[in-house]
Amino acid sequence: MAVMDTVKDAVGVGEGGPHTQATREEMSAAKLPIQYRDTCAHLLIPLNTCRYQNYYLPWRCNDERHGYEKCQYEEFKVRVKKMDELRAQKGGERSN
Repeated sequence: MAVMDTVKDAVGVGEGGPHTQATREEMSAAKLPIQYRDTCAHLLIPLNTCRYQNYYLPWRCNDERHGYEKCQYEEFKVRVKKMDELRAQKGGERSN
């Protein structure tokens, strides 16, 4: 299986469907900092492995990086949608 296929499967556009989230044990074993243990951690683990193996060269691991950034953007859109729903429930008032 090519790298592009594994990235597509992880993001959810491949034939295999969306990948389940990384477990706490996987994140702990990969030594992910707490702030990065979110719903996209299953993409960050192979990205960090690729970066480490390629000495953090910026032109390497592009497919993994783009997959991770796309996941982060999709997660951001979900958070914005949820905040808009909460704001609509309060009649448009801001919480701060």
